[in-house]
Amino acid sequence: MQAQPLFSPRNPWFITSVIVTAAIALIAAGFGFIWLPLMERNTSFADVWTAICSAAGLTQSSPAPGVIVQPPARLSGVFLTASTLAPSDAVTIGRGATLALRCSMCHGARGLSQANSPNLAGQYAPAIYKQLQDFKSGARVNAVMSPLVADLTTQETRELADYYAYLPRPPSPQNGRVPEIVESGAPVRGIAPCGACHGPEGHKLGTPWLEGEPVAYLRAQLLAFKDGTRHNDINQIMRNVARQMTPAEIDAAAQFYGVRP
Repeated sequence: MQAQPLFSPRNPWFITSVIVTAAIALIAAGFGFIWLPLMERNTSFADVWTAICSAAGLTQSSPAPGVIVQPPARLSGVFLTASTLAPSDAVTIGRGATLALRCSMCHGARGLSQANSPNLAGQYAPAIYKQLQDFKSGARVNAVMSPLVADLTTQETRELADYYAYLPRPPSPQNGRVPEIVESGAPVRGIAPCGACHGPEGHKLGTPWLEGEPVAYLRAQLLAFKDGTRHNDINQIMRNVARQMTPAEIDAAAQFYGVRP
């Protein structure tokens, strides 16, 4: 009896292996590209083709009916270095003082707020510059600040930053013992000490000093970082910290750094 060639359509074993392999491939494709995407609870697909495209990593051309797609949050595009801001002079500070007249209603005539807005007198110039640029780009949004800075040029934001940095900083409040979250953080939860970046122990370029800011403002910003409504922190540093903080820790940090108007 003559043996059949291995890869011959007359060989029953060859035909069986091809059919079994094709069946396995079809089942795996259906499982991975259709069934699994359709079972995803947090995603809705308009049809099977959309589910297949999503599983393959292709961008969906349109969302499913009734699904509201939120645009990605605009992030900060400001890059700070030791030479970001040129040394200030009397002319720059004077121009900044003129520009600051429009800011006095919320931030005070001399950079000290009476309305739970941030105190800007003596604030680090790079910190003010970054926030103004973020308001301008939309990385940070505020109903009052966003339209006010929309027409500012880069030079004008630098002049404002230099002016407020020139003003005398208010005395630090004496709020008793340093809370553990400020002094030591919470290493087990990945929380660095607040004081390492915001003082009094240390300072990181671009971060603001917090001592003397209104308590209500500090608490509101920590909560905004915690829930993600504020997202202009570089590399999500503040969001990662605030998400891990307890309400008691947020209140302790705000009370330690802050003052009441």
